[in-house]
Amino acid sequence: MTTTTVHSLPDRWTRPVGSTGLTITAVTVGGSPLGDVEPAAEGVATARATLESEIRALDTSNGYSDGESERRIGRALAELGGKPEDFLVVTKVDPRGGDYSGARVLASIAESRERLGLDELPLVHLHDPEFHDFDAITAPGGAVDTLVRLRDEGKVRAIGLAGGDSHVMARYLELGVFDVLLTHSRWSLLDRSAGGIIASALDRGMAVFNAAVYGAGILADQRVARYGYRPARPELVAAAEAMRAVCERHGTDLRTAALQFSTRDPRFTSTIVGMSHPGRVAATVASASVELPTELWPELEALVPPRAVWLDS
Repeated sequence: MTTTTVHSLPDRWTRPVGSTGLTITAVTVGGSPLGDVEPAAEGVATARATLESEIRALDTSNGYSDGESERRIGRALAELGGKPEDFLVVTKVDPRGGDYSGARVLASIAESRERLGLDELPLVHLHDPEFHDFDAITAPGGAVDTLVRLRDEGKVRAIGLAGGDSHVMARYLELGVFDVLLTHSRWSLLDRSAGGIIASALDRGMAVFNAAVYGAGILADQRVARYGYRPARPELVAAAEAMRAVCERHGTDLRTAALQFSTRDPRFTSTIVGMSHPGRVAATVASASVELPTELWPELEALVPPRAVWLDS
């Protein structure tokens, strides 16, 4: 069995977010689970553990748990006496019911500021637009137009595009107005659906964030047979089991390899990992920092499932 050695933080732990003037760490804590964990104090404690850790970024959204994720992050910020100067809080605009209008974008941002207790929201993403009408969202005065105007007026520093379906995300990238792409579940040890949109974003000079690198469960916990928020196809389950065995043979675990598959990729400015318990923060920093054997990666690559079972096949 090959042993692994823990080192200090990896090179380029802090990186520029494209040309926005913002900086972020190689790992960002994802706030999606924070609003659901009980008791509520556990979610607040997780946010606070992040604020006091080597990770200097937290990603949330107006719509996560109907705003509860932002509220708990806001409580953690208040307990700490305010946001640390070197810390980046990222949020996303969300519709209310079927309303994803320009007016709704303004309301979403106002709600997020109040919940978080922050006057400035430096990076705001358009969230999950694939579930809404493209023509309506991109119309003059619509959601995209409003975000661009807010950036132009200096009311937000940068705007991003955060979503899943890579075919739909490609249409939004063609607008040429976003600073950051956030893709989830579609560039991992098991799925490479996002290859095209990642290349397109980089060609445009955008920063790329990679989220849900555990596939929402299967690459982190062998008891979870789900990938991309849906039941995992048999080919994905078999590949994950085979990859788990390879990792064990090399003295590591699949969760660590799944994380570093993303963090070691120079195309990604940050890798977003959802957390709901304070202990996961330090454990994730350790996973990102451990040295893995170079021979592990080609063995894992040989086990990637066929394109036909990827999310956006």
